[in-house]
Amino acid sequence: MDVRVGDILEMKKNHPCGNNRFLVLRSGMDFRIRCIGCGHEVMVPRVKAERNIRKIIRETTEKT
Repeated sequence: MDVRVGDILEMKKNHPCGNNRFLVLRSGMDFRIRCIGCGHEVMVPRVKAERNIRKIIRETTEKT
């Protein structure tokens, strides 16, 4: 799965604050993600995170 820094992940389960969208701060063997609702940062193993991703929202900036 192609997850990059700056992507927004929509997860299957909500964070305790009620939001289900997270900003990717770091990717590698594990992801560092920040809840968009409350700002809480979490380190999640790649395998666990990839199972729980519903949708990847990426801002496409094309150079012309």
